[in-house]
Amino acid sequence: MALRKGRALGRLGAALLLFLTGCAQKAYWLVHPKGAIARTEWHTTVLDVAVMGGVVLVAGGLVAVFLWRYRVGNRSRTYDPTFTASLVIEILVWGVPLLVVGYLSYFSVKSVLATNPYDPLAMRGALARQGRNGEAFARRADPAMTSALAPAMRAPRPLRVEVITTDWQWVFIYPKEGIATVDELVVPVRTPVKFDLTSATVVNDFFIPELVGEIDVMPGMRTKQAMIAGRTGVYHGYSDDYSGGGFSWMGFSTRVVDHARFEKWVRRVRAARDQLSFARFSRIARPTINLAQRVSHFSEVQKGLFDHVIGRVMAGRVYRTPLAMTENMTKPMNVRMIK
Repeated sequence: MALRKGRALGRLGAALLLFLTGCAQKAYWLVHPKGAIARTEWHTTVLDVAVMGGVVLVAGGLVAVFLWRYRVGNRSRTYDPTFTASLVIEILVWGVPLLVVGYLSYFSVKSVLATNPYDPLAMRGALARQGRNGEAFARRADPAMTSALAPAMRAPRPLRVEVITTDWQWVFIYPKEGIATVDELVVPVRTPVKFDLTSATVVNDFFIPELVGEIDVMPGMRTKQAMIAGRTGVYHGYSDDYSGGGFSWMGFSTRVVDHARFEKWVRRVRAARDQLSFARFSRIARPTINLAQRVSHFSEVQKGLFDHVIGRVMAGRVYRTPLAMTENMTKPMNVRMIK
């Protein structure tokens, strides 16, 4: 019997170890932050889970101890009918939870202030943290990818990107560069990126797990977000809020490149034939399922397009999605499919 229990425990331990090996895989985006903002959010999450996990373990252990100690039939424990109060118990019951809540509140507020996209000082702080430990972190994680991470002599100028969500694609506008893309976000490494986000249809969530946390993107409103990517590479971005039949394919590629490659990419996009006017955007905003996640480039963007989209949505502009959502979406619905 004991041998069987030992084998069962051994198999359980092996299964747990096999499961934990997946934590090192690339698909576990949240546990592999590649930027200062994402790393701050991840550290706060770890702290919250660790503290609350400790509270749960201690509370559960005490429950087990009390159940065993004061079980029926345990004659070694006596009943004291004169007991009314205990200062030690009062301190433990009220003091410990207050300390835990205060501790978590302090670090939660600190994390919120450190990642607040509406506070320019938060981005400066993130950039300073990135400069202090970004390259050392990258060298430990992957020495082969540090060639593009030479320390900058001065703080780079922020890159501004306007983001518009549709059903079910992402439009990225670079106002200063005068270009735009669909389902492709390219940013330079170790550079503050400031986003203005809005939706032309329904509420979506902008989320790049390895670089920046999720934030709501709402129709007719302007939302801000910011991030800094500490390492070059390709990262997966997507919407984290269900928005209809094409939601599963509503992803975009986030490429973080060195500054020279970013400038080269901008020149290549400026050579594209297509231009993004509001009329062209209206065709893009029609319900579209980009199955292959094909990327589109636009060499010129209508001035003020982002604000114009917000104004049109507030005026009642709707890009209607057919209501008959069935498993075979290509026949009964007037939805464009990009394969």
